[in-house]
Amino acid sequence: MKRIVSIQDLSCIGKCSQSIALPVLSAMGIECATLPTALLSAHTAFDHFVSRELTDGFAPITAHWKSMGVHFDSIYTGYLGSEDQVAPVQRFFDDFGTEDTLIFVDPVMADHGKLYSGFTPTFPEKMKELCRRADIITPNVTEACLLTHTPYSEFQSEADIRALLEKLLQLGPRTAIITGIRPDERHMCVATMSADGNLSLHETYYYPAVFYGTGDLFASTCVGALTLGIPAEKAIATAADYVLETIRVTAADPEARWYGVNFEETLPYLMMLIGRLPKTEEAK
Repeated sequence: MKRIVSIQDLSCIGKCSQSIALPVLSAMGIECATLPTALLSAHTAFDHFVSRELTDGFAPITAHWKSMGVHFDSIYTGYLGSEDQVAPVQRFFDDFGTEDTLIFVDPVMADHGKLYSGFTPTFPEKMKELCRRADIITPNVTEACLLTHTPYSEFQSEADIRALLEKLLQLGPRTAIITGIRPDERHMCVATMSADGNLSLHETYYYPAVFYGTGDLFASTCVGALTLGIPAEKAIATAADYVLETIRVTAADPEARWYGVNFEETLPYLMMLIGRLPKTEEAK
């Protein structure tokens, strides 16, 4: 069985980060180890949430794992509690990254043109350090703009996205994926580019509402599919289609936008999609 370690926060209320990664990856037939970066009373869209960083736990946990001889097929990072956690995560890459380990960085820090609550203006510069170490990064449009010092706009042309992806690749990852692209008022798009410079776009319909956790759902599904050996283009398209179906189902629930997408209802759909896809031997 493949094994992924998910390095991101745990929100006690609200569906995001670890509370999405663990069940989604388990449903895909992958063992998911968790290294929580922070404990939140509720995710950051709720007012007056309480957050406790768990940086002090990194060293003893990873020391125990090293003594056990644990190997990870993929290392997946998401929301970090602060920029102080970048260096410990880099050490984790050093300790557990091997030639056959996929390093997948979702630089969670911003959306809709601004940083999330609690992050300082210097955070994007620190996040670049993780992106340089990654095989694959998957920022949304806002995060991609912050990482590349590009002005943010609500709608993006294909030329805009190509330029963003080229700048992201200059940071050092093998492949860059941008989510949440709005080519026009009716559509959403995911774009990817690897070192060969070829641009790939996967377009879906746009639902005119905000649902929390969609980025985490995409990233978790994508890294899971890649770890199973599904080719990158198919993995990205599958993750995008699964997110769209989950948004469609969630849209019927008037309370869902505060808690996150109802991915629990659509896990059978994901398992059906994964079961139909061809797989290769290696995630990388």
